[in-house]
Amino acid sequence: MPLPNAGDNDSGLTSAIKSRTAHVVHLTHNDLDAVGADAVHRMVFGTDGVFTIWSSVGKFSNLFALVASCEGKGDLLSISDLGYHSGTESTAAMAKKNGWKVEWRDHHRWRDEEVKKIEQIIDLLHIDTSVCGTGIVVRDIAPENPVAAEVARVVCDYDLWKHADPRSAVLGQVLQRKANRDHVRDCLVNGVFSDEHIERENADIMAEMEAMMHRSLKHATFAGTKYHIAFAPMYGYPSETAHFIRDQKKTDIEVIIGKDGKFSIRSVPPISHLIAREFGGGGHPNAAGGSFTFTVIERFTWWLFRKSRYFDELVKVAETY
Repeated sequence: MPLPNAGDNDSGLTSAIKSRTAHVVHLTHNDLDAVGADAVHRMVFGTDGVFTIWSSVGKFSNLFALVASCEGKGDLLSISDLGYHSGTESTAAMAKKNGWKVEWRDHHRWRDEEVKKIEQIIDLLHIDTSVCGTGIVVRDIAPENPVAAEVARVVCDYDLWKHADPRSAVLGQVLQRKANRDHVRDCLVNGVFSDEHIERENADIMAEMEAMMHRSLKHATFAGTKYHIAFAPMYGYPSETAHFIRDQKKTDIEVIIGKDGKFSIRSVPPISHLIAREFGGGGHPNAAGGSFTFTVIERFTWWLFRKSRYFDELVKVAETY
């Protein structure tokens, strides 16, 4: 059986990959888009045919290298909803050398030189910024499947910030709790977008989220001249918190920062990915993530005063665009 939540322990993951019975390893992100893409993989290859690895953006390079170092045996390593990282071409080359067939589908923005580096190494690279990652997966591996197409429509509604389908907002919020990934994914495999568990989780999350968003706003700092930029601590639900602050304070850019310095950035001008890249991250033009390299002292001062020297640095970067 696949181990959907593999990845918490590197040695355990290595052993699980080496002893896999599935012939598809799906390395994907950890949000609704990733869950949708994994559901489509399982529609096509069967639940027992897919070994899923959920990955944050920050862990992607290490997890890709870990999989690439294992014997591929001609099996498919399918990457979705994760973008290029520096040095990724070396890992891709190692994966091919070790016998993996590598296909990569992504909807983040890549530089031309990054595309050239990867496409000459792997078996397939499909990048399309006009749709979500699930949409690309459906086009490629399930183009005639109406259930897969409906999953893609709902996922893209959330991931591309359309907000036209209320089902997408509920699923997106429910997946703020990683424990719900497998349940939602299994529902989507069967074309189910809501059930008692999803409704119950959503109601609980909504109550919790309201309190956290108000708490973040209370401790927010505002800066910038070209753009009105908010810096706020992350207590949970970064996307929803960013939009709450935007609605309340009419900001252009919202930076929601965790205790370790990792941040989620949302922006009205399409520059989130450009800003995030300057801080070791990446993502979409309107939504991305990066990290401030906090020292131990900076972590303490951030926790105590909700201030950081990185505020000025990010403002300078943002206002060059």
